[in-house]
Amino acid sequence: MSAAQIEIQLIAALTAAACAIPGTFLVLRRMALISDAISHSVVLGIALGFLLVQSLNSPLLILGAALVGLLTALLVELLYRTGLVRQDAAIGLVFTVLFSVGVILISLYARGVHLDVHAVLLGELAFAPLNRLVVAGRDIGPVALYVSAALLAINTVFAALLYKEQKLAAFDPVLATLLGFSPAVIHYSLMGVIALTAVGAFEAVGAVLAVALFIVPAATAYLLADDLAEMLLLSVALGVAAALGGYWLASFLDTSIAGSMATVAGLLFALAWLLAPEQGLLTQRNRRNRQRLALALRAFLVHLLQQEGRTREEAFPEAHLWRELGWDRTFALRILALAEREQLVDRWQGGLRLTDQGRILAREALHGGEEPPRFPKAGGVP
Repeated sequence: MSAAQIEIQLIAALTAAACAIPGTFLVLRRMALISDAISHSVVLGIALGFLLVQSLNSPLLILGAALVGLLTALLVELLYRTGLVRQDAAIGLVFTVLFSVGVILISLYARGVHLDVHAVLLGELAFAPLNRLVVAGRDIGPVALYVSAALLAINTVFAALLYKEQKLAAFDPVLATLLGFSPAVIHYSLMGVIALTAVGAFEAVGAVLAVALFIVPAATAYLLADDLAEMLLLSVALGVAAALGGYWLASFLDTSIAGSMATVAGLLFALAWLLAPEQGLLTQRNRRNRQRLALALRAFLVHLLQQEGRTREEAFPEAHLWRELGWDRTFALRILALAEREQLVDRWQGGLRLTDQGRILAREALHGGEEPPRFPKAGGVP
């Protein structure tokens, strides 16, 4: 593996980790689209900065992009507070206008430089190692590596210092206000970090795909985590995994690194969406199936109990029970097999009867208690 390959992977991993931290708070506050708005609108700030200084290396580009990012958040909030438009509509209005103006300026005045529309939208990580940081005549590595590392450090400090405030704002904004935290300070501190991170990620992954690094790892972690601290750590880990996996996928397919990173991030989300232990689609379906089986088993036991005669030796014809319960034969045989495996019923004289354990559970279900009857092995039925 060459030095350039290592540098590209480090830049990608650090950028993804830096984006994942504020992205977690955005997902929790249901403000995912604001990252899209800021990531696009910074294009206008970069274009204006370039037109002023005619250089891609001037810090004015970063300053202009950050200011336009903050302006985006401010305009969205002002529009939303008028009550005339919803928040998602306000985001769509602001960022499309600012982004369109930025694209027009780049198309008109920056065609002869690296700052073209393709670079703005997609970025190119493969070129990141070419822009070197030279100190006292010594090459100490790519500029993007230090920028992404600085962003990760800033965002880590931000999450540590404002953890309690951002957590309250995400889960209970009313309580945050009652406790004396300023909603404006909490909101715009997050927007400032998002704007700064979007500017830093801009060079590596472009305006469009930076959104994936903000939102997709955090959304994936949301399906897997039980608390905010765990969600933050998982977001960072998933972002790094998407970055590294995306690099090797791009190498294998000979395609865009940034696009491959977003693709891997999307695949990780799809896996979590399907297989997450608590909230996964298949997990929820299996849980519903288990609940359905447990309820059917309870109804079956109660029905047998109600049909019992005066003596415990009396057995009941199997077909008679299915007709009364209104079940189809396949489902009925499944419930019967479950009841027999749990030793809740047995066969006797060509019919069915409750065992002692089955009778106890049937009486619990019928007469009750506040808790449903316990079927310890029923959950294992597929």
